[in-house]
Amino acid sequence: MEEKGAAMAVAGSTVDGNVNRDAGASMAENVTSSSDTLTPANFKNPPAINERSTEEGVEINDENTVWWTSDDDPENPHNWPTWRKYSNSTLISLLTLITPIATNIFTPAIPDLMRYFKSTSMELPAFVVSVYVLGWAFGPLVFAPLSELYGRLPVYHVCNIIFVIFTLACAMAPTLESLIVFRFFAGCFGSAPMANGGGSIADMFPPEQRAAMMAAFSIGPLLGPIIGPAVGGVLAQNKGWRWTFWLVAIMGGAVSVAMVLVMRESYAPVILDRRTKRLRRETGNQQLRSKLDQGLTSRQLFKLSIVRPMKLLIFSPICTVFAVYAIVVYGFQYLVGTSIPFVFKDTYGFSSTEAGLAFLGGGIGCFLGMIWFGVDSTMAMKRTKEQNSESEAEPEVRLRLLPAGAIIYPAGFFIYGWTTHFQTHWLGPIVGLFVNGVGSILIIMAITVYLVDAYERYAASALAANTVMRSIAGAMVPLGGLKMYKQLGLGWGNSLLGFISIALIPILLIIQRHGARIRQKFDASTL
Repeated sequence: MEEKGAAMAVAGSTVDGNVNRDAGASMAENVTSSSDTLTPANFKNPPAINERSTEEGVEINDENTVWWTSDDDPENPHNWPTWRKYSNSTLISLLTLITPIATNIFTPAIPDLMRYFKSTSMELPAFVVSVYVLGWAFGPLVFAPLSELYGRLPVYHVCNIIFVIFTLACAMAPTLESLIVFRFFAGCFGSAPMANGGGSIADMFPPEQRAAMMAAFSIGPLLGPIIGPAVGGVLAQNKGWRWTFWLVAIMGGAVSVAMVLVMRESYAPVILDRRTKRLRRETGNQQLRSKLDQGLTSRQLFKLSIVRPMKLLIFSPICTVFAVYAIVVYGFQYLVGTSIPFVFKDTYGFSSTEAGLAFLGGGIGCFLGMIWFGVDSTMAMKRTKEQNSESEAEPEVRLRLLPAGAIIYPAGFFIYGWTTHFQTHWLGPIVGLFVNGVGSILIIMAITVYLVDAYERYAASALAANTVMRSIAGAMVPLGGLKMYKQLGLGWGNSLLGFISIALIPILLIIQRHGARIRQKFDASTL
């Protein structure tokens, strides 16, 4: 029975004696090197391995290579029941919504907070908000590599607990300085779902099924900071600013408990490594190796993984260009966000609650943009697969709506800026925020889903590289926002943001047209 159990799990002993073509790269212990480099392209369809073959004069023994037992192996996340896939994805998406809500849920209460701590600084109000986003820039550099080394689940659970602890500390902060420190660490550990969520979804869903779940995942970082002030304005006015943090801690704690009870590990290399260790114990065969084992120690793997996000950022032109564009989109979104409470309170006489609700204009835009992208992307992938049934759709299909988003996005700045400048009806700037929301979500979703498809196995690292840059921008750009608006005015200040956004459109058109050729020249597996 032991021998039979081992044989059922080896890569070269699949159904009907054929080699499983849907396999990853093989790094058996007795293989010193191989031309079958593990890349996102061949992670799912690698070169087949013969039962007894030689590479560079070294014999490969497939009987010691552990892989899925068949194409329908229930442990393969692609074969999980639908309810398990969607429960995992839903919890990740909820967490990816909650942690961004924490960025500025207390923004409408900032004047109360500053009075409570007896501070008159003009810079600290923005910094209390942005320091949390600054934490997002550091967390992914560690959490994405750790998830590719130890699996997604341990990273989620540990980070969730620490995120809740530091959020509770924010609710009880005795001084403004301590609040800033607690906010930074809450943001750092709250970045885990954004760093690893896209990778988790890629673990479970093939490309043609990813659009809807990636839509829900991608909307959190944009919709969260919009929902946050709407809820926080009501809560702060009735319960005080500390209750905004209590609410985030309660929501984060509830989702964390649900994740412990419901979620399962989805990262294939870790699942196969556990299977390999189990089979070694059951069979006594210490020569067994996972098909995805790279033959490296944990320390070596960590060293490779910890630098991969930055290497992708520096050496992959696609990652670099999209990181620059993410800097613009996120930096500008947070910059506009800092102006909303002041604009609607000072210009239109809104209360804290009403000023918080003004953020919903952008939120509705994001929601409709999400639906637009999800429907369009899913239909495009299906059409492409029908036309090319023998091969999967290229990741560049995800960029179809990128030009539309790039055009719509700056239009929102002009509408928002000049309607507030001329003090039109309050509905005018709300429309501007709505248009801006549609454009921003189309851009961010196109970039996010594209990076997941283009760097499947290394999706967490690719998204981490993007998250780092956009988080730094989201933290730093708003610090000078109020001064910029004071110097240029709301009309020309927002027009400046619109003009910069327009200047980047040609670069995106080049990526959309020549992205496949640029991407294929760079091999992520060499990092």
